[in-house]
Amino acid sequence: MTAFTVEYRDKGRTVEESGPVTAAKALEDLGVKGLERLVAVRVNGELRDLNETIDEESALEPVRADSDEGLDILRHSTSHVMAEAVKSLFPGVKVTIGPSIENGFYYDFDYERPFRDDDLPGIQAKMEEIIREDLPFSHTVVPRERAVERFKGEGEYYKVELLEEMDADSVSLYSQGAFTDLCRGPHIPSTGRIKAFQLTKTAGAYWRGDEKRPMLSRIYGVAFADRKALKKHLQQLEEARKRDHVRLGKELGIFSTHEEIGAGMVVWHPKGAMLRHLIETFEIQEHLRRGYKIVRGPEILKTSLWEKSGHFDNYRENMYFTEIDETSYGVKPMNCLSHMLIYKTGIKSYRDLPQRYFEMGVVHRHERSGVLHGLLRVREFTQDDAHILCTPDQLDGEIKGVLDLVQYMVTVFGFDYDLELSTRPEKSIGSDEDWERATSALHRAVDDLGLPCRLNEGDGAFYGPKIDVNLRDALDRSWQCATIQVDFTLPDRFDLHYVDRDGERRRPVMIHRTILGSMERFIGVLIEQYAGAFPVWIAPVQAVVMTVTDRNIPHAEGVRQTLSEAGVRVEADFRNEKLGLKVREAQLQKIPYMLIVGDKESEEGGVTPRLRTGKNLPFMSPEAFVERIQEESQQRRSSL
Repeated sequence: MTAFTVEYRDKGRTVEESGPVTAAKALEDLGVKGLERLVAVRVNGELRDLNETIDEESALEPVRADSDEGLDILRHSTSHVMAEAVKSLFPGVKVTIGPSIENGFYYDFDYERPFRDDDLPGIQAKMEEIIREDLPFSHTVVPRERAVERFKGEGEYYKVELLEEMDADSVSLYSQGAFTDLCRGPHIPSTGRIKAFQLTKTAGAYWRGDEKRPMLSRIYGVAFADRKALKKHLQQLEEARKRDHVRLGKELGIFSTHEEIGAGMVVWHPKGAMLRHLIETFEIQEHLRRGYKIVRGPEILKTSLWEKSGHFDNYRENMYFTEIDETSYGVKPMNCLSHMLIYKTGIKSYRDLPQRYFEMGVVHRHERSGVLHGLLRVREFTQDDAHILCTPDQLDGEIKGVLDLVQYMVTVFGFDYDLELSTRPEKSIGSDEDWERATSALHRAVDDLGLPCRLNEGDGAFYGPKIDVNLRDALDRSWQCATIQVDFTLPDRFDLHYVDRDGERRRPVMIHRTILGSMERFIGVLIEQYAGAFPVWIAPVQAVVMTVTDRNIPHAEGVRQTLSEAGVRVEADFRNEKLGLKVREAQLQKIPYMLIVGDKESEEGGVTPRLRTGKNLPFMSPEAFVERIQEESQQRRSSL
C-alpha cells in the first residue's frame, strides 16, 4: 500500500496513513476531538463527505455542525429526510428540489392535492423515525443517461427535466434508506446526526418559479445544531408571527389589498396614509437640507427610450407595456430616465455639478404572483429615488455623502445595518474599464469611512456595481432597503456632458440611490420592527381623549380641540361605554397616549395621561401635554 501524509490544517498536526482511509478515520487518527459534532470535512479546501475515501497527500479541515457551512449541510440533509418521509406517507408524490435556506430548508412536491399545515405532524413523526434508524447517506456518481432511465422508471419527471438540461456525462446521486436524489452534496454521515428540527409551514410555489408551470406544494422547516438553538429560533418565529405586518396592517387600519383591484396593489387607509405622509415629509426635508432638488417624471415613457437605456434588453421581463396612438410605451420600473432628460435641458458647467435630483417616484414592476406578500413584495410602489450627476473627481465624496444619509436615516428609525458590495453580473452593459472605475469608487468609500462591507460577486445592476444596505431589525432579521449604484454607462448612452475647466466637454458619472427604498416595503418592515407600536413622532394617532361619563364631554372636546390646533394627531372616544373597554381598545390600536377626562379633570381643567404600556402619568394641563408630545417628536425617540 502507498503511504501518504494527512495534515490537520487548523492545528498543524500531521499523520502518515499507510493506505486509503475515510476522512472521518483520518481525523480520528489526527486526534480531532468531538467527531460526533462534525458533519463534513474540507479536503484540500474542497467540501467532502466524512465517509469519503482519502488516498493521497491531503490537508483536512473539520466542518462542525454549528458553523455556517455545517448548518447549510445539516439543513440540506434534513430536507432529504423530509422528502423520504413524504414519499413514504404519500404514495405517488413527485419530488422536485429541496435546498437549504436561511435557518432551515424546504422541499417542493407535486401531489394530487396541496399539502396542508395539518399534514406536518405526521411528516415530522416519520422524519423522527428515520432519524432514529440512523440511516447512512451514501454517494454515487453515475452516467447521466443511467440517472435519466432510473428517474423515468420511478416517474420522477421533474428530476428527468433537470437531468436533460445538464451538460455533463455523469451526475452525483445521494441515497439514504429508500430515497435517492440528484444532489452535489456533501451530506452528513447519517440521519442520526440530525438533532434539532421542526417543520413550520406549507405554501404553494410554481415549478422553477414560472407561473405558467405546475403549482407545487412547498413544505418548510428549520434545523439547528442543537435543541437550545432550535428553541431560541422557534421563540423568535412566534414573536415574528405577533409582529406580522399583514395581520397588524389590517388590525390597525393601515393598509389592505383587494382581488377586485389586482394582486400586488396596495390601498392605504387613513392611518397608513398618515404614516406615509409623516415619513415622506421627514425624508424630503432631509434631502432638501443636503442639497437635493425635488423633481418628478411621468409614469410612462416611450419604449424607444427604454431601448436606448438598455432596460428593454436587460429588464423588460419586469416591465409593463402599453400602446398609445400606435406607439409603444413602457410603464417605468425606475426613475433614472426622466432625471437624465432633466439634466440635458441645459448646458452644464463643472461649476454646476453635482446635480442631485430627488423624486418620490411611483414605479411598477412585474413580480410573479407567487412571491407577492403584503407590503414586502408588490407590483406598484413608491421609491425614494435620487440620481446624482457629478464629475469623476466628486464621485468619492458623493458616495460618502449618500452613506452618511443612509446611516442617519436608518439610525433614526431604530435599525442596525450591514453593507454588501455587488459586482458586475453576467447580463450587463458597459466597458470593463468603466465597471472597474465604478467598483473601485465604492470600495474606496467604504474603506475610507471604515465601514465593514461584504462582497457579493456578480449581483450588481446591469449598468453598474452597487452597495446594498441590509437593515437588521429587532429580531435580528435582514431586510434589503437602501442601494447605491455607480453608473458610467447611461450618461454615455444619453450623451450627457458638462463643460470642464479647460472648455472641453466631459461625461459626468451618475449615482443611482435610494435610502429607505420602496416606501411600501420599508413601512412593512417598520410595522414589524415596532410591532405596530410606532414612536410618537410617526404614530398616525398620537393620543385619544376619552371620557368617563357623558357630563365630561364638553371639557374633553375642548382638550381635543386644543391638541388638534397645536398639531397633535388626536382622536376622541366619547362613547357611553366603560372606561376599561375604551382603554383596552386604544391599547390594541397601539395609540401612545390615552387622555382620561373624568370629573376631576373637568373641574380642574386638565387631563390624566395613560401610556399604551399601562403606566399612568400625573395629572397635567392640555398645554403641558402638548409640550410633552412636541418634545418627544423633536427627539424622534426610536426605543422599542
